[in-house]
This record gives sequence, C-alpha cells and structure tokens, in this order.
Amino acid sequence: MAVLSKIRQRSALMIAVIALALFAFIIGDLFKSGSFSSTSKDVGSVNGKDISFEDFRIKVSNVEKSGQGISATAAANRVWEEEVSVALLTSEFEKLGLRVGEKHLIEVLKADPNIGQNPQFLNGAGIFDLAKFKEFFKSNPALAESLKEREKSAELNAKFQIYSTLVRAGSYTTKSEGKLKYEMEADKVSFAYVAGLFSTIKDSDVKITDSEITDYMKKNEKKFKSEESREIEYVLVEDKPSPEDINEVKAKITGLLSGSVVYNQATGKNDTVAGFRTTKNIVEFVNSNSDVPYDSTYIAKNRLPAVDADKLYNLAPGEIYGPYVNGDYYCISKSLGKKSGVNAKASHILISYEGTQVPNQKEKRSKDQARAKAESLLAQVNANPESFLMLAYTNSDDSSAQQGGDLGYFGPGQMVKPFNDFVFNNAIGKIGLVETDFGYHIIKVTDKQDGVRLATIAQKIQPSEATSDKIFTKATQFEMSAADKDFNQVAKSMGLTVNSGISVKAMDENFGALGNQRAIVRWGFDSDTEVGDVKRFEVANVGHVIARVKSVDDSGLAPLSQVRPYVESILKNKKKTEMLKAKMTGNSIEAVAKAVGAKVLQATDVTLDNPMLENVGQEPKVVGNALALKPNALSAPIEGTMGVYVVKNIKTTKAPAIKDFAPYVAKLKAQSAGDANRILPALKDIAEIKDNRKQFNF
Repeated sequence: MAVLSKIRQRSALMIAVIALALFAFIIGDLFKSGSFSSTSKDVGSVNGKDISFEDFRIKVSNVEKSGQGISATAAANRVWEEEVSVALLTSEFEKLGLRVGEKHLIEVLKADPNIGQNPQFLNGAGIFDLAKFKEFFKSNPALAESLKEREKSAELNAKFQIYSTLVRAGSYTTKSEGKLKYEMEADKVSFAYVAGLFSTIKDSDVKITDSEITDYMKKNEKKFKSEESREIEYVLVEDKPSPEDINEVKAKITGLLSGSVVYNQATGKNDTVAGFRTTKNIVEFVNSNSDVPYDSTYIAKNRLPAVDADKLYNLAPGEIYGPYVNGDYYCISKSLGKKSGVNAKASHILISYEGTQVPNQKEKRSKDQARAKAESLLAQVNANPESFLMLAYTNSDDSSAQQGGDLGYFGPGQMVKPFNDFVFNNAIGKIGLVETDFGYHIIKVTDKQDGVRLATIAQKIQPSEATSDKIFTKATQFEMSAADKDFNQVAKSMGLTVNSGISVKAMDENFGALGNQRAIVRWGFDSDTEVGDVKRFEVANVGHVIARVKSVDDSGLAPLSQVRPYVESILKNKKKTEMLKAKMTGNSIEAVAKAVGAKVLQATDVTLDNPMLENVGQEPKVVGNALALKPNALSAPIEGTMGVYVVKNIKTTKAPAIKDFAPYVAKLKAQSAGDANRILPALKDIAEIKDNRKQFNF
C-alpha cells in the first residue's frame, strides 16, 4: 500500500512519464513494423521462394476461426508447416513436370463426401453427376471462388498421389536382398559367451564433460540440428493467500452458522437474521452466501471430498459439518437426506443389426437374426452368469467388449430410455434383454450407489487486496534489484527460489511447468532483449514471474540441457567399453570369464533376424560375429548394445538351399511400403529454409 500511496502523491509526474513512454513505444513500433523498418516483409522463404506475410496472416486467421480454441501461435505453426511442405513438394512436382487432368482432379474432389455424396450433385441413380456439379457453380458465381481454392488443394493432392506412386515404383527389392532376408531368418548359431555388461560399472565412475557432448553433437550435426534457442530462468512470486486471509475466510464462513442481528433502515429496528443452522430457505441462503451455487443433485460417496467423505456421507438429515477445506474453498455443509440408487453400474452385450448406427459390428445380420442371437446369448448367461464377461468379449458390438461389457457407473438419464429404465428399475444381479436404437442389449445390473444431498456454502480462499499489494511490491523490488545485480544472490537474500533455465525456441508457447506463456517466450526473442535482461510478467491465477535470459544458443545444435541424458549415456558406454575391453583378455572363454568375474553363458540356435540373448536383450553385432566365426574359434571383444562380449562359436547351421526367394522379397517390400512418408522430412533436411516469424506478432 505504501507503493500505491507514493504513486498517488506523484500522479502528475507519473502521467508525464507514461505519456513519454507511450510516445516512445509508438515511435519504436513504427520503426519496427512500419515503413522505417529494415525487417523482412515476408514471413520466410523456402529455397529462395518467399512466403508473403499478408497471405500467411490470412491463412493463420482462417485456421484460428476454424479451430476450437487454437491460439494464434499454434495456428501460425500449423500454417508454417503446411507452407513449407507445399513449397518443397511443388518444387519437386515442377522438376518432374507432373500434370493433372480434369478427370483425375474430379476423382480427388469426389473423394470428399461433401462433394461426392452431396445430393445436389447426384443423379437419379444416386451417382455423382459432373454436369450437375458444373451447373451448380455456374449458377452460383459467389461460390465459384471457394471452388477454385478447393481445386488448388485437390490438384496438389493429386500430384502428390502421382509423386508417391513414382517413389514406390522406384523402390526395388532385389532377389539378393530376399536371399539375405531368408538367411537372416534361417541361419542359426550356437555359441558360448561372456558378457561384460555396462551396468557393472557405476555411472558415477565415468565422467563426461560438456565439451565432449558438444564435440559428439558436432560430429553428428544432422542428428542434433536445431533452431536458435534461449535459456530463460525465472523466479515465481506466487499470489497466494496469507495465513491471515485463510483465517478470515474461515471466521466469515463459521459466522454464517449462527444467526445475526442487523439494523433495518426501513423500520428503524434491529432484525434477527437466521443462520445456516436455522434458516427456513436453504437454497436462498446458500445462493446468497456461497461462491458456488446450490446443487440439488444426490452425490455418491466416491464423489465427495476424499478426506471428509465419510463424515459428509454419514450426516443425519439437518446435521451440519464444517468448516472444512475442499480445494481452494472453505465449506460448511448441511445434509438434506439420502437417496438409494442414485448411480448404477451395469454390463451389457450389444447385438446390432443392419440399419443401426454402430461402428463396431462384428458381423452383418438382419433384425430377426440379431434378436435370435441375443435370445440365445441371454439363455447362456442365465444358465451360467459367470460366462457374461467372456460372451461380451467375443460377441458384443460395443467398444466395452474389451472390458467384458462393463460400462462403469452412470446416473439416471445418461443412457437411452429403455436401457436406463431396465437398470434403475431392477435390483443388483438382474439380467435381461432390452431393445434400443442401437440393437439388442443383454444387460446385467452389477452395482448401485446411494447418494447424499448436501447444501454447501463454499467461499474461495484467495489473497486479500493487502496481501496482493505486498506480493506485488516484493515482485517489483526483486525485478528492480535483479536488473543490475546477481539474479541468484538477490533471490537468495529475499527468500525466493530460482527455477532451472528453460530452453525455448522462437515459436514456442509452452514455458515449463507454467504452461502456455507466449509473452515470456516472445520477450526472450525480442531484438532489444539481451543476455542478462530481467523482466516481470503477471500470470493470471498464479502470481508474478520474474524472468532472466540466461543464455542464447545460435550454434544450430540442440541445447546441451536437452541432449545431455541421451548423449551422456552413449559417451559413458563408449568409455565403459574401453574399460571392459582392457579386462577381457585370455586365450579361452573360461579365462576371459575369470578376468571379468562373470559366468560363461550359452546361446542356442540364435538367428540374425531375432538376435535375442537371454536376460540381456537384442545384440545383433554379437550374433553377427558369432555367425562369422569358425567352430571353436574365439572372438575379440565385441561392443554390443548392453555391454562388451567375447564369444566362442560352438556350431553354425546354414539355411537349406532354396530356389524361390519371392516370399522374402515380398516381406521386404511390405516393410518399405511407408518409404514415401520419409520424402518430406528428407526434403526439409536439405532445403534452405528461412523463418522470419519471430519478427511478427504471433
């Protein structure tokens, strides 16, 4: 409050300062985004082809309008990916000279149900009529523009279909590859081995430096390629209620239990106002004093606040419990009585038939056939109720079949009426047959829950104005002190915690545990923001975040903090490999085992197609080396996936000679069926893509 008082005292000065700041902001904005700016007018480019900002903005706006609550940044990211993909693919189409004829274009358009199945475009036989389609847009010129956009998209899709077909056709599997596949499956080897596992050396005994990780990334640059990033650390000053605020809410809600005396200006006399214990109009009293409106529903015990559920559920009618804390609220509750069977639990077996809107039909059947099957299943269940689960699993046309027909708990009116009436009008254990619009249901009522109706007054526990002022003052003081002093030292002196730096990219929204904090990310990438800069942000329902740019990474490699767990493990295993290799010496497998203090293990009839070693995992390099050895020959130490191995070949069984490798060629072809999906990532990898989006307000 002292800060607010000083501001009031200097109001004239503050108005002048604010006016000057606004003027500077407007002028600065003109230089940044207006005709004085030297920044790009394009949102980016792909291989030298510019992406116009204006077109991009319109597309982003359309995505925002069509999406359900999608943010401007998320929409911009989606449109950017589409624009880059279209630019790359279009370039490839042009190189190949791909063209799409009208017939192909119409076929692609017809695949859209809004066109291909639109009654306006169908003839008397229910078949798409091209003449009707053309006539419709000829007589509706206002819609012709939207058709042009649809045709552009359809043309692109049609070309991509041709392009994908060409890629698949160009992918050829040879007979030799088929032969190798056969041998990998059929060649078998039995061998003795000694395993020096990486896990036998403590991670703490192997040190990896930052420079070693960086060197590894540089050697594998493609794998660790990344956009420019900022590491931002922050202090959170939570806007939360003080103990005094909590006690005040508790006292206020406790005071509602008893009546109170208030002065009536109309009569000039004191009136006695009934409290929660004695009020005649419970609903009005709750709605007048609670932050949460009165709820007349009966609530099952498992839906009550866990800590207080037993006491709340077992209240006698008219009895009051509280005050108690439920989440962010202090509450008092009065029981208005119990009711049996407020929720029910049931299982069912659904037998649908042609004409019902059920997506999981296991077989086609008429209504009569469905009824006959349902009656047969009902007889089986009545004869043996324990069979219900398995019969549901094997026969039900509902997704609940995977749970043995179990539908869980539900309240009155949540199921279609015939189903609802059967469940709520019958006792637990009752089994019967019911018909609904979905088909025939064999239903078993498995449980029911009683419920209690509570009149609850809930008042939110939140910081008072005085508390919020103190929190604001503390956050502002920290921001000002940290701007020119050591961030960590200032935080420590004020009893605040510095949260670990979060690595963000220019178009990120998420900011660690704080979730979507686009404003913080945008500030981090502002052209005026430098390493060491500090700024305070107000986060709704959380408090004040004081952020500091810790570092800028424009190396083109992924941030060290992100890749460390992955790369460190690789580098540690490499060092452990050398340590284990130095130990694994000897002229026999037994001598090697003794040197490392391990046992000699056996592998029998292992193949390269399934190179599994018992209690270890897949080790293809080990099995490959074993296959290459002559009988009784000892290998040199082999670096595997889980450790270092020395193997001794016992027996190799070569695959019988066959003439036809077609089945194995077919297997390999099937494995490469999705190769076309790798085209776009490969094109992006070699493309020159410039992204200017951070210059614009997304």
